Amino acid sequence: MGLTLTEIAQTLRNEDKKMQLIYAFNGSGKTRLSREFKELIAPKDPDTEEELGVKILYYNAFTEDLFYWDNDLENDTDRRLKIQPNNYTHWVLVDQGQERNISTHFQRYTNDKLTPKFNEDFSEVRFSFETGDDSGSEYVKISKGEESCFVWSVFYSLLDQTISELNKAEESDRETDQFNDLQYVFIDDPVSSLDDTHLIELAVDIANLIKSSTSELKFIITTHNPLFYNVLFNEFSRVKKTKKWRLEKLIDGTASLVEQLKDSPFSYHLFLLAELEKVIESGDIQKYHFNFLRNLFEKTSTFLGFNNWEELLPQESRQAYYNRIINLSSHSKHNGEEVSIIEDNDKRVLGFLVGEVKRMYGFKSAVN
Repeated sequence: MGLTLTEIAQTLRNEDKKMQLIYAFNGSGKTRLSREFKELIAPKDPDTEEELGVKILYYNAFTEDLFYWDNDLENDTDRRLKIQPNNYTHWVLVDQGQERNISTHFQRYTNDKLTPKFNEDFSEVRFSFETGDDSGSEYVKISKGEESCFVWSVFYSLLDQTISELNKAEESDRETDQFNDLQYVFIDDPVSSLDDTHLIELAVDIANLIKSSTSELKFIITTHNPLFYNVLFNEFSRVKKTKKWRLEKLIDGTASLVEQLKDSPFSYHLFLLAELEKVIESGDIQKYHFNFLRNLFEKTSTFLGFNNWEELLPQESRQAYYNRIINLSSHSKHNGEEVSIIEDNDKRVLGFLVGEVKRMYGFKSAVN
């Protein structure tokens, strides 16, 4: 006999961990677990049916219900994504003016020409492909996957601003008091429609954001994607107060929650190596590929028993290589405004270091 999802939610709450990561197959109850956890942390007032303060932010399949399409059935030209009135999007869009960062995050994960355009009161958004001239394009209805990316971009910007506010130790210094009681952030499979490259980038973005939190805020992330899980597992492998789990649905309808001590069988270092070899060959090297390189070194150093991944770098100019990787693999506070152009010298450095790690540690070429 296993546990109910309510009991598993209680287990997660009882863990004094900054970050908890859960792997589960689809159909195991991840989304229902997020709802159970929400009810446990922030039950509604039985008299008013309203939540008793904002104690949890959660992202799951129901989050997308805040957004719905007006397809302009009469003319079939003015398609708009409507936003249900709510305090969260009002704060991040109206009060914080985050529409630019939302657009930038969205374009990073989809298409840099696909542009969201909000109306004046931020109650709806239209999408069009920018052509670079005055012709523009008509408004389009984006795909379901692109819509999920957009909703995630809104939530990510909200989370970014919330963490920044809570990092201010004095409540009087914060621009809003509506998150003063916030205890948890629960994220269930943020975007499952991304390709592997962007999925890794998104996982690293989330990890960096969580690591930037200096308040008592706690985070729980669930996913069915092995690659996404593996990236986060390794990102938090040396971070204190983290715990990794595997959620399994049992035959009697109950579930089990088992601590996951290793990322195996979710290894992804060969995928990283293959991707790096491909972009080195094509020359299409972007800034996030230095995240791939850093993750490759971190994974390899853990396997070989090194305390620090920089010990794998060539001894000559080791510090210079380390500083360059750190600089190019780190995201600034306003990463939506970062330039992704990589200088030719940095491209040569990437190619050299990939060649060196293959030569020194016996990696075979991952590309035929």
